[in-house]
Amino acid sequence: MLMVAIGFIFGACILYTVGVWSERIIKRLKKWHVAIFWSGFICDTIGTGAMGLMAGSLIQLNFHGLTGLLAILLMLFHAIWATVVILRKDERMITRFHAYSIVVWIIWLIPMVTGMILGSNV
Repeated sequence: MLMVAIGFIFGACILYTVGVWSERIIKRLKKWHVAIFWSGFICDTIGTGAMGLMAGSLIQLNFHGLTGLLAILLMLFHAIWATVVILRKDERMITRFHAYSIVVWIIWLIPMVTGMILGSNV
């Protein structure tokens, strides 16, 4: 179970990083970015769920658990918002969305890094 969880979380890291940074480099949100954001969110949710099953609880009341919950909620909001921006074809937001994506990605990195370095007992 641990390898499955790590695999999904690592997959989320790759997907989310590629999506956020490619969007930032081209400075334009595209449909494939939205697909990557949703895929990263799904991978992170599966991996986090598997870790929670091993820990005996989906929500841990510690730094790692709370920042992890915040990160998943932000990823969900980010994916929904990106979807809305693309569907509305809001040119202004399509070219500015990358500024928000990088903030969500940085916040997402906090539980990712603390989980890798210190484990879930942070």
